[in-house]
Formats: sequence, C-alpha cells, structure tokens
Amino acid sequence: MANQKIIRSTQANTALSPLPDPHTWQTPPETKDEALALLAASPLLYGSYQSLNPEWQQRFLDFCQGKKSLPLTYDPFFKRIFHPDIHPDRLSRLISSILGMSVKVLRLLPNEDSIIDGGTLLIMDLLGELEDGSLIDVEIQKQGYAFPAERISCYSSDLVMRQYARVKGIRGKAFTYRDIKNVYVIVFFEKSVKVFHQIPNAYLHYGKTVFNTGLDMELLQEYCLIALDVFKKFPYPRIRDEQTAWLSLLTTEDLKDAKKLVSEYPWLREIYEETAMLRQKPEEVLGMFSEALKILDQNTVKYMIEELQKELEEKDAVIAATAKEKEAAIAAASKEKEAAIAAAAKEKEAAIAAVKERDAELDALRKQLEHYRKSQ
Repeated sequence: MANQKIIRSTQANTALSPLPDPHTWQTPPETKDEALALLAASPLLYGSYQSLNPEWQQRFLDFCQGKKSLPLTYDPFFKRIFHPDIHPDRLSRLISSILGMSVKVLRLLPNEDSIIDGGTLLIMDLLGELEDGSLIDVEIQKQGYAFPAERISCYSSDLVMRQYARVKGIRGKAFTYRDIKNVYVIVFFEKSVKVFHQIPNAYLHYGKTVFNTGLDMELLQEYCLIALDVFKKFPYPRIRDEQTAWLSLLTTEDLKDAKKLVSEYPWLREIYEETAMLRQKPEEVLGMFSEALKILDQNTVKYMIEELQKELEEKDAVIAATAKEKEAAIAAASKEKEAAIAAAAKEKEAAIAAVKERDAELDALRKQLEHYRKSQ
C-alpha cells in the first residue's frame, strides 16, 4: 500500500513537471557552437536549419546569438511584427506616417480573391481594409526589377476590382460608383532600380493621376514607392519623426545600430524586445526563414524566366532584323545585277552599232575606191 502511494506520488510529480518542449530554448545560445549544439539536439530543428543555404544559416545563427534582429524586409517577418491581429496599431501607424494622414487598418483581407466571373485576382503581400472602406496593398520587395511600373498598375487596378466586387455584393441594387473608396499601393524596395537613384534627394515617391489642364477630378488610385536603399544613404539629416523611425526599423538589422535607434525612439524598444523573445522559439523562427527563402527562390525563378523570355524576344528581334537586312541586301544585289546586265546589254548594243557604222564607212570607202579605179 505504501509502495502504491509512492508510485502515485511519483506519477503526480511527473504530471506537474512535464518535459520541456525540445523545440523551445529556455536559454538562447550565446555562441555559434552553443547554437549548433542546441540545433543538433532536435533532428527536426537541425533538418530545418540544414535546408537553408549557407548565407541564411549564418543569418539565423546571428539572430540566435543576439547579433542581429529579424530581417523585416522579408514578408514572413514583416507580417509577424505588423500583423493587425497581433498588434492592432503598428500597421496603422506605419501607413499613417507614409501617407501623411491618419489611417486605421481594421483588418487584413485574404491576399488571394476572385472577381465576379470567378477569375483569380493577383496574390498580394499584405492587403488591408481601412476604417473608411479604402483598400491598401503593402508590398515588400527585395529587388526593384521584380515590381516594375506595369505590375504596380496591375495591382492598383486589382484593388479597384476587389473593392468593386465586395461593395457591389454587399449593397446589391443600392450600389453606386460613389460607394467605391480610394485604393493605395505602397511598395517598399530594399534594392531599388536605377531610376530611383536618379533622384538622390528623395526616397519616398507619392503619386496619383492628375490632368494637364488642372481639371479638379480625384481618381481612386494612389501610389507610394519607398526606396529603402536610398533612405539608408540619404545625404542630408533626416527629419526626426515617426516616418524616419519606421523606415529606420525596416533597414536596421544589426543590434548595435538598433541600440542607437531605440535611444532616439524609445517606443521601438517593444518591437526589438519582441523579436528578442523569439530567440527562445527557434522552430517558429526557422519556419519564417524557410518561408522567406522559399519566396525569394520563387521570385528569383520568376525573374530568371522573365529575363530568359526577354532574352529570347531580343534574339528573335535580332534574327528578324538580320533576316530583313539580308533580304534587303539580296534585293539590292539583285537590282544591282539587273542594272549591270542592262548596262552591259546597252554597251553591247552600242558596240554592235559602232561595228555596223564602221562597216558602212568601209563599204563606202571601197565603193569610192572602185569608182576611182574605173575612172582611171
């Protein structure tokens, strides 16, 4: 009986003291060797780590050791920090500072939707609905070439169609086009293309449709493009405001620089502390790294396909131009040959005529000679 009590007591203590989650680090590693040892203790974690390329393995280890923060210019990390379901005010404050007006993001919408006839619309990074019913698309782009002007226009048009379909579905016969609100496309470029660097004194570009006559008619589509690389190299002192703080947060990954940033904007400390706490959740962080790398690889493949298509089109254009030049050269050579034949024919005719004329002259001379002999 006593033994049974001891057994029950042991079982109770075991139930009250569960084994630690092997995917959670109570004490984050301080060195690379410690980090690798903790990873090796979990085959699942180590397998996820091994699936990363060497550059991303090092970035993950730097984060685990407290050297760097999370790379917020990658979609999974950005959403983790700015998702309105987790932090209701952060995305609103960021967008307000960018647009220069107070906005409130009510909720995120599905980033893939369908239009009225069932066709699929574009897949967006982060699609939100503002308090006044406006829609906003926030895109995080590593490379400027992946988001050219044509794509920006398509995304903006896509927002209008999404809103049209949603509002018309809700209001039914009471719908009017005045029910459609503004749509905003905000694109953050980590590495912007050449055209952005031709305006070195500006890193934030806001635009909308205007008429050359000054016609006062507000269209729905507005755009804001932010070149983060230009922001980092901005040659003049930046205004100390909330916009500067948010853009600095997005471009500051080294924790040594982050300390200075927090001293200037103490309210950013909460975000850096939140990311630091994730050092205790390597599985979640590795999942975000893997997802970010997958998206990056997909975008790279798409870019390579686009570049290959462009290269093929350029080669086709060169082949077509060469063929056209060849045809022109053949045609020119043919005309030259025909002209040469015609000239030779004329020369031959002239020569024959000259021979006939000479023969006629000789015949006349013979006749004169014969007449002279007879007269003697």
